[in-house]
Amino acid sequence: MKIAITGATGFIGEKLVSKLAIQHQIVIFTRSIEKAKSAFKASLLSNLEFVSYTPKQAGEWQKKIDGCDAVINLAGAPIAERWTTDYKREILESRQLGTRMIVEAISQGENKPKVLINASAIGYYGTSETETYTEISPAGNDFLAEVCQSWENEAQKVTSEGVRLVIFRLGIVLGNGGALAKMIPPFKIFAGGPIGSGKQWFSWVHIDDVVNMIENALTSDNIEGTFNATAPYPVTMNQLCETLGNVLKRPSWLPVPSIALELLLGDGAKVVLEGQKVLPQKTQEVMNYDFQYSNLKSALEDIVG
Repeated sequence: MKIAITGATGFIGEKLVSKLAIQHQIVIFTRSIEKAKSAFKASLLSNLEFVSYTPKQAGEWQKKIDGCDAVINLAGAPIAERWTTDYKREILESRQLGTRMIVEAISQGENKPKVLINASAIGYYGTSETETYTEISPAGNDFLAEVCQSWENEAQKVTSEGVRLVIFRLGIVLGNGGALAKMIPPFKIFAGGPIGSGKQWFSWVHIDDVVNMIENALTSDNIEGTFNATAPYPVTMNQLCETLGNVLKRPSWLPVPSIALELLLGDGAKVVLEGQKVLPQKTQEVMNYDFQYSNLKSALEDIVG
């Protein structure tokens, strides 16, 4: 297959490209071709094509979508930053406008891809310490919920072009990088512990399962619609930190007060401090996905054990 990918140098994208490029031709859309080339092994470069693009603006780059068999759209500004007014706009527009330009490119092509796989996030549901969310749960009404709705609404427009659409609402992805990379250093110096109350839900997923889900969706014509990319057994922040401490053979005794995270991330701290319990009901029942890592301990042992 010839597969177009945005967000290819991100945490998920880099792992995904490294796997898919073994068998497929990958067209990587990037704002920095040199940076993108340096992210991948030399042995893969013969199967990679790099296209310079402006994610939020139409341009010549859009013509490169024509003739691709599939598009995977993972691009979006990082969430774990301080949410100033300008940065909140960037969080929204990088997803909303970025996806709009991708769909526009698909609609203009003569040889349209068969499938668009678009990222979203479990922020769609809002936050709660008591509710349990599945794919049929309604959207929340906070900032991230509104971002996710706008993001998904833009992706939905591709269905009018006869293109199959798969949306993955991503949980907190665990792997060698991402959120886990920020949590491990304090544990290694015996200063690890839960963030905030510790009672908030942490809906996680191993990066290998995310990559496998996307790969399955590429080739299975019966996979269509919206799916939660979260492991079937979410945990609380207390349980996460206790398990991480056990795997690292370090104590989990020094809680990180909420105010410390709020000073660092501002409104963005809400994602970590409030959380949500999300189950992959449709992913298991409709997609029939069999999680490689459904248990947090086995996932952490694979990553850091």
